[in-house]
Amino acid sequence: MGALYLLLPISLILVVLIGAAFWWAIFSGQFEDTDAAARSILEDDDTPESNEANKSADKKD
Repeated sequence: MGALYLLLPISLILVVLIGAAFWWAIFSGQFEDTDAAARSILEDDDTPESNEANKSADKKD
């Protein structure tokens, strides 16, 4: 029974802290554009920069 007197307030404090963090995340815009990270991976330019430098050097000659 003594453990409940310790664990119950700790768990309630954690629930309140997690709820506050979630509330902050919602209203600070963390969930506004959830697809941007997924699109950035697919739209990434995978050409190595050394090849681009060689191509631009070839064009100048």
